[in-house]
Amino acid sequence: MFKKLMGAAALGLVMVASGAMAKETVVWWDFLGGGDGVRMKKLIEDFNAEHKDTIEIQGTTLEWGTPFYTKAQTSAAVGEGPDVMTYHLSRLPLGVSTGTLAEISEADLEAAGVKAADYTPASWNAAHIDGKLYAVPFDMHSIVLYYNKDLLKKAGLLGDDGLPKGLDGVDNFTAALKALQAAGVAQPLSIHDGAGDSMWRIFYSLLGQEDGVFFKDGKFLDGDNLDKAVKAVTVMQNWVKDGFAPAQVDYPASIALFTSGKAAFHINGVWEVPTMTDLKAKGELFDWGAIAIPTFFDHPATWADSHAFAIPNNKGKEMTPEKKKAVLEVITWMNKHSTFWATAGHLPAYMPARDNDEFKKMQPNATYAKLADTAVYDPVSTLAGVASPVYDAAGNFLMPAVNGEMEPQAAMEQMRDDLQGQVE
Repeated sequence: MFKKLMGAAALGLVMVASGAMAKETVVWWDFLGGGDGVRMKKLIEDFNAEHKDTIEIQGTTLEWGTPFYTKAQTSAAVGEGPDVMTYHLSRLPLGVSTGTLAEISEADLEAAGVKAADYTPASWNAAHIDGKLYAVPFDMHSIVLYYNKDLLKKAGLLGDDGLPKGLDGVDNFTAALKALQAAGVAQPLSIHDGAGDSMWRIFYSLLGQEDGVFFKDGKFLDGDNLDKAVKAVTVMQNWVKDGFAPAQVDYPASIALFTSGKAAFHINGVWEVPTMTDLKAKGELFDWGAIAIPTFFDHPATWADSHAFAIPNNKGKEMTPEKKKAVLEVITWMNKHSTFWATAGHLPAYMPARDNDEFKKMQPNATYAKLADTAVYDPVSTLAGVASPVYDAAGNFLMPAVNGEMEPQAAMEQMRDDLQGQVE
């Protein structure tokens, strides 16, 4: 009898141990700070609570930009990268070229129940390099036009629906800025023209509205694309030159110009929606809204990028089937719960997270959600994307042109030549 009891106990211990071993730990890296970071930590906490017996995400937040991508590359090269990480789609070309990212196969997608049809086409396409998928999109983030309803109403620019009116077309937008000045708004427009990244996003949107191509077949601003680029920069330069927007404004000051009521319009990323929402909730902000930027040229187009989930290609460290299954569960769960992520201003890339009542009541997100249909992603190049040589060139040439320190023609020619010299 004693032997039987001991045998049963031993079997129980083995079963407990097996159960413990069955729980997978997923090492996670992200670069998300501010409101994004707060929301992602909440999602990770919720995931871990829901999967407490099967999967645990162990998350680490690293420094955004070049430091993150450098660490991802060097860590994967020696097999010390995480199991999954956030990644900008605009940086996939570099990640693939350096062997940092593992391909996500059709079999992986099928096993996880991931269907391409559930994702925003523009972001899904941007997640592919040479026909292969290297990341699963999580969101889409673009720039939008923030506006002060009180000031627009005073200038006769607010429709009965609470949305701005008469802004499409360069001439109409200029007329609107003049109307605001006539209504007593000294500087109608606030833009972050003290750095190249923000200027790039506006410029690339305007270039896309002209069907301009910044990079193709190894060439930057080839043919008449240079003329289109000059045209886009000229519009932006005129905002400063004509006194509609102040020059050399840093990022915090550009936001403060708008939130203090000194500027009626502000062009910035959707990621500042929580800033406006929180100020309004505290009674410290006027009635405001945000819409897709106006169509200045031929058709709507807006710069966009996406946070996505990528799997490092950890050299010499093959991922087990159990680990891969857990990682894919993390990715799919995050996307299925990304309506909450939209409270950070972003548009969920997973369309069912946008096609529900919760998101449709979320303002101003639901109003500018049409951006998903007109998004233009950064050029597919190892030189382009977040914290890239293209962004550096925007700071060296585009930004000075917007601030009147260079002529648009010379700026675009020098930007083209600088980047062309870096093409391998």
